[in-house]
Order: sequence, then structure tokens, then C-alpha cells
Amino acid sequence: MFVFSADSHVREPNDLFAKALPAGLRARAIQSKRENGFIMTTSGDRVIHRLRVAENRDFGGNKRIGLSEIPGRLLDMEKDGIDAEVVFPTLALWTYVLEDPELELATAQIYNDWNASFFAAHLDRFVRCGVLPVRRFEHTLAELARLGRRGYTAAMLPCATPPGIPAYNDPAWDPVFARMGELGIAAVLHSGTGLEDVIVERGPGAAVINYTRQMTDAENALLALVAGGVLDRNPRAQVAVIESGASWLAALAERMDEVYAAHAIFVQPKLSLRPSEILRRQVKCSFQSDRACILARAVTGHEAILWASDYPHNEGTFPRSREVIRGLFEGVEISERERADILGGNARRLFRFDAPAARAQA
Repeated sequence: MFVFSADSHVREPNDLFAKALPAGLRARAIQSKRENGFIMTTSGDRVIHRLRVAENRDFGGNKRIGLSEIPGRLLDMEKDGIDAEVVFPTLALWTYVLEDPELELATAQIYNDWNASFFAAHLDRFVRCGVLPVRRFEHTLAELARLGRRGYTAAMLPCATPPGIPAYNDPAWDPVFARMGELGIAAVLHSGTGLEDVIVERGPGAAVINYTRQMTDAENALLALVAGGVLDRNPRAQVAVIESGASWLAALAERMDEVYAAHAIFVQPKLSLRPSEILRRQVKCSFQSDRACILARAVTGHEAILWASDYPHNEGTFPRSREVIRGLFEGVEISERERADILGGNARRLFRFDAPAARAQA
């Protein structure tokens, strides 16, 4: 069965932005380095992320040989049973903490150009995902046009809108989502993006709390996009939330429908469909191991969920993806068509992926 990972990452060259940015912006290039047991991601003198590297932790290490190069990536995909992937950045995930609109735009353009070149000869295995600047919407629209000309079918927006940027229930977003719908470019909201700091808890249970709560950023984004009317007014736009799990989607759909009906007198704007119907029409969620989203597909539709490996991250499923997939469907009454869609067909259609391996399973 064709397996498409809806969440994978590539590691850009560490000096990509430092070399390519205009001279006046170069000092604030995103870079990372190991220091005192941490991986420090910086922009100039500013530390924008700090990750402790535990002893013997294989986080993108030697056993993940495809982190930065294609031949090793293809070997790892073969080992893990993955036919194709949509690929997200590593350093450029932090683009949305850059407050200077010109620096944000230049960083996005540099990554998008590098990404287009890096995967150009392997579009039968990889879907490229661009990074869209958001500090100025004229930059967003211009970069969307550029991505469209280069054949991109996916582009990132922040999962949490940064300070000073309109929230996702603001009509200011309408031109962006309208244009994405026209171009057939899916809006991808990756977990953790747009946040100045993903660590909000440092007390007992912090490791579980900080990572688990990132699903609430995805919920908040979809809540705003649906209830605020942006998706209803732009029905061709497609949104995928990534690395936030998917089992909460059914609860969100039912709760929104309940509130929309019970508090109808207060609801503005009025929507043309129930919130759950807009979610079904326009929203997808990636998941790794949370079986409940498969069991709740009667509420969301099985078309809403996309399986993902999160390669090469330590919390991902590599190199045991086959085992994880078997466990997901064990004891579940599900048709082969639904299973095939969840594992690859839904992502293939969302990202307009038309490689021979995908067509054989269509």
C-alpha cells in the first residue's frame, strides 16, 4: 500500500542564510550551534530556541542518514516503508520569530529557492513545502505568486499568529487564503511555528505539558479560521495542521456545532455551513500514533486525517513506521479504501502528488 508521510523534515545547510542574505541583514541570519549541552538556534545575538541534547540521544544523528542529503534519505525511506513525503524545514521553522519584515521575506525566499533546487530531481518522492512571510501581506501574496510559478503545492503559515499579526479570524487574511485556493497551494500550519518560545512550563511534568499543549495552537487556529468565516468565504482554500495529532478534531467539530446552534443569537458572522461541514470540506490533520482519530472518522470523515512519520525527529516513528501503522489499524473495522486514503491517498490529493507509485494506488 502506498505510504505518504505528511510530516517530515530536512536540515538546511547551517550557513544557508548567513551566506545568502543581503549584507545588511546577514548579521541576523538564523543559525544553530552546539554549546554547553544544548543546540542553540540564534538570530544575531538573540537566542530564539534552545534544545538540550541528552546523552546518547539520536536526534537526527548517524542512524538517520537522510537528514541532510538525498541518497541517505531514500535509503532511510526504503528502510521505513515510506514511498513519499512532504518535507518541512529545520532552521526555517523559526522564520516567524523574525520581527523585521525584510529579514523575514529574504529568509523565506532563500529557503524556498534552496528547497526547490535541493528536491528538483526527486519530485517523484518528495513534495516541496515553501515558507510564506506574514509580517506584510503584500510580501505574502508576492511570495505565493513566486511559489505558484515554481510548481509548489504547499506553503507554510504560522500555527500561532505572532504578536502584531492579525489573528486568523481577521478578514485581513481573506486575500491570502483566496489566492492559495486559486493557486491550489495548501496552507500548512506546522506545530510550534509562530511562537517565540515553545516552552511555557518549567515545573513538574514540563516535558509532557509543553509538547502536548502544542495541539491547542492548532485547535485555536482552526477555531479562528472557521468561526471567523475566513474558510467559509474562501471555500477553495485547503488547510493542513501538522504534528499536532488529530484525535481532537472530532471533539472540536462537535463542540463548534453545538455552540453555533445553541448561541445562534450571538453568532457573527453567520456561516453558510455548520462548522463541522467547513472542517470536513477544507481541513486536514496529520497524526502519528493517536488511534482515536481513526475511530472518530464518522464525525470528521476519514479524508481529514493524514498519517505522518515526523522523520528524522526522535519522537517520530522512524525506523519502526511499519510496526506503528499495523498497530494503528489493529482491531479497527475499516475498509481498504479508507485505510489507503489515510496512509497516502488523502495527502496525494491534497498536495496534488502525481508520481507513478501514487498513481498505481489511486
